[in-house]
Amino acid sequence: MRDIITEEQEKEIVEAIAQAEANTSGEIRVHIENNCAIDPLDRAVEVFASLHMHQTRLRNGVLFYVALKSHKFAVIGDAGINAAVPDNFWDETKTTVLSEFKNGNYGAGLVKGILMAGEQLRTFFPHDPETDTNELHNDVSFGK
Repeated sequence: MRDIITEEQEKEIVEAIAQAEANTSGEIRVHIENNCAIDPLDRAVEVFASLHMHQTRLRNGVLFYVALKSHKFAVIGDAGINAAVPDNFWDETKTTVLSEFKNGNYGAGLVKGILMAGEQLRTFFPHDPETDTNELHNDVSFGK
């Protein structure tokens, strides 16, 4: 995967997560693996659970799931987000990310999508410095 997502790009993704989370109480994670043999939304749900993302106080975790070699991508939010936002909430974010992916710009696509997600989430889950803590790691997780 390092031939597609470099260590420098990984650092940029982690920085984008921190920047996005500064605007919202939402928690953002990125998971990257090579292959996905099932529907990417189904796989994203599996990864979401394995990363214990459902354990945030407001149930407002967001996962960006990427299967590089399978060319699959999904963005999913936890129950708290899904209850608060319209059905097409992630459409613009997905379109932006995928347009960068089509040009081979995986790191840039994720950074743009993460920053967009932070802005979108701010409306429904604004940052509250009195109660917000970083509930999930900002690091990128990698599968096989």
